[in-house]
Formats: sequence, C-alpha cells, structure tokens
Amino acid sequence: MQCDFTRGPIRRSLMVFSLPLIGGNLLQQLYNIVDTWIVGRYLGTVALGAVGSAFALMILLNSLLLGLCMGSGVVFSQLWGEEKKDEMKTAEVNAFFLIAAASGILLAVSYLALPAISRLMRIPPAAAADFSAYLWIIFLGIPFTFLFHFFSAELRSVGNSLTPLVYLLISTVGNIFLDLLFVLRFHWGVAGAAWATVLAQGISAVGLALDTFLRMPQLRPGRAHLHLEGKTLGRIASVSVLTSLQQSIMNFGILMVQSLVNSFGVATMAAFAAGVKIDSFAYSPAQDFANGFATFVAQNDGAGQKDRVRQGFRAAAGMSLGFCLVVSVLVCVFAKPLLSLFIDPTDTEVMAIGTAYLRTEGVFYVGIGMLFLLYATYRGLEKAGMSIVLTVISLGLRVLISYALAPSWGAWVIWISIPIGWLAADIVGLYGLYRRNQNT
Repeated sequence: MQCDFTRGPIRRSLMVFSLPLIGGNLLQQLYNIVDTWIVGRYLGTVALGAVGSAFALMILLNSLLLGLCMGSGVVFSQLWGEEKKDEMKTAEVNAFFLIAAASGILLAVSYLALPAISRLMRIPPAAAADFSAYLWIIFLGIPFTFLFHFFSAELRSVGNSLTPLVYLLISTVGNIFLDLLFVLRFHWGVAGAAWATVLAQGISAVGLALDTFLRMPQLRPGRAHLHLEGKTLGRIASVSVLTSLQQSIMNFGILMVQSLVNSFGVATMAAFAAGVKIDSFAYSPAQDFANGFATFVAQNDGAGQKDRVRQGFRAAAGMSLGFCLVVSVLVCVFAKPLLSLFIDPTDTEVMAIGTAYLRTEGVFYVGIGMLFLLYATYRGLEKAGMSIVLTVISLGLRVLISYALAPSWGAWVIWISIPIGWLAADIVGLYGLYRRNQNT
C-alpha cells in the first residue's frame, strides 16, 4: 500500500499513512511497558532504575541513526515527488553506505566509552553493575537498528507505512516472549531483557531488508546506481546529518536531565523511569503522526505544491492538538493507576514522585505535539537547520532551568522545565513558518 500525498483529500491521506506509524510505535511502546513491568516487578527498584537510565542512553544512540535515516527519507520523498526514480535509487545507495559507516563507528565508540558514560550519568553504585551489563549486550543491536530504520525510511518515503508495521509487530511479539522466557524462566536478570531486545531486533531488521529487496522492485537499485556520487551524497548528508544532529541534541539534553534526576537517588530515578514510559506511550501517536506529515511535506514540496503544504499544516495541527488535549486529561486523571503498572503501590515515596511528575508535565502535551509537527515540517522542506534551533531552545531551557534551580529547590523544577522548553520552541517555530509564508 502506497500513498500519493500530492493529490486527494489531505486529512484522509494523512490518517491512512499515519495509522500504521502510530500502530507500530504503540507496539514498540507496549514492549517497553512490558519490559519495564517485568524488570520493575520481578527484578526490583534498583534494576528498574538501571534499565531506565540505560534506556535514556539508548534513545540517544538510536536518535543518531534514526536522524540519518529520516533525513535520507526526506531526500527520497523529494525525488519521488519530482518523479526522478533513477536519481532516487542512486540516492538510496549513497545513503546506505553513509549510514552503515556511521553505524560501525557508533558501535565501536559505544563500547570504548561505556565506563566514562556510567560516571557521567552519575549512576548510583547500587545500580552500576546492572547498568553496564544491560548496555554491554544492547550495543550489539546497533547494526540491526540501522537496518530497520533505513528500510523503514525508504518504504515510507514512497508512502508505504504498512510493511514496517508488520515487521515491528514481529519484533514486539518476539521481544515480549523472549523477555518472559529469559527473565522469568531462565532468571538471567537484566541481561535477559537485553538479549531479548537484541534478538528480536535482528529478526525484524533482516526480515524487513529482505522483504524490501525482493518485493519492491521500484526501490531496488540496479548496477547503474551502485556508485557514490558527490552531489547526491552531499544533498543526503546536508539533510541527514542535520536531522541526526537535531535528534541527538534533543536526546543528549534528555540524557543530561536523566543524569540530574539520578543525583536525587534511586526512588526519584525509578519514578522518572516509570513516568517517561507512560509519557512515551501517551504522546508517541502525535510524534508518529508528525513523522508521517514530514513525508507529506516533502512530496508536495518536491512537486511544487506550496499551497497544499500550507493547507496540510493547518489540518495536521488541528488533528494533533486535539489528540494531545484528550491524552493530557487521561494521564492526569489516571496518573496513579498508570504508575502502579510499574511500581509497587505500597512504595509510597516512588508513587508520590511519579504522580507529581505526570501531573506537572502531562498537562502540557499540546506543547510537544506542536513541536513534533514543527520538526516534521522543517525537515520535509529540507530546512533541518531550523529544527536544530528549536531543539536547542526546547532542551537548552530545560537543562538550564533544571541545573540552575533543581539542586536547591527540588526535583519538581525538572518537571516544570519540560513544558517551558516546549512552549518557547513552539513560539519560535510558528513565527518562522509565518515569516516563510509571507515571503513565498
């Protein structure tokens, strides 16, 4: 199934394309929730805090590869919209070798830097062994992460969001099964949770790569396309590297916040880990919808349909913000029952911290919903530099406020700094689009 975004009803095409993206991410979040539930309930608070901190680091590493693949996907969509199929296949080859090289470097650096990472993140001594054991295994999945993101971006660039969903479903089901087997039956501890993730990633990534190569001849490069081309490589790098940098800055800021959270002790560490899982599940549909909108923008911008891009943004904003308002209400009302999925309700200290986090930050999901949409719009227009500006504003304010005030005022400052950063970036991003529309 492929979507041609350059014609037809805008809202319908956005929903048809985005629903598999949303479904796929919800499946992934479901796995994360099950993983957190197993670790928190069966391995204890210390293990939960260690895996939660490791998860924050893995999000950073994943964002490097995801950003490169997402940026490449924008170029693919632009060329597809321009109906330059041969140039697109050459771009695929160039992007593959660029990101494969980056994956190899990232894998080597991750292992070499692991001891320093543990110190920089201020992991409490009680959680240090679990933190290192988990990451030592998880790093093995970096090549599989690259393969899955690359072929997903390639398929989505031409409007096919369903095939990646199928393989994500395979990964999720396999991950949950292996988690239960390795942790509950074999008693491998946090190492079991890590092995479950790596094995499931490998199966889905290799399967998706083979499926794309065998069943999508319109995307399969021929011998004439198997060469590096300076102009094409430069175009891919300019968008991909900036997108990767934007994703990395965002997640590096989150990692810095995680480090500050860790300094408040294991209880705050565990509460934050559970709260972030709920956050990710709650607003991930808005992020996936925005990622789908980036393909809409890229195809229409490549086809020269500027008015359709503007109409699409208005439609997408209404849909995304309406969803975020509903989710905010649900999270605030059901904060305690949601947290009790991961935390023993009798652990009143952790429950109180987690509830305060969700009811402070969860009210403002509209801020992150709009920010996701702005990131996607600038990325689709091949203006990824503006996404970096918005990320620096959002994360910079969060880190600045947190580090300046939280040590003396308490962890609640970290919670309130998150929506402050979102809203400031939204204002700048919307003004930038207004100025762009005035000049075109």
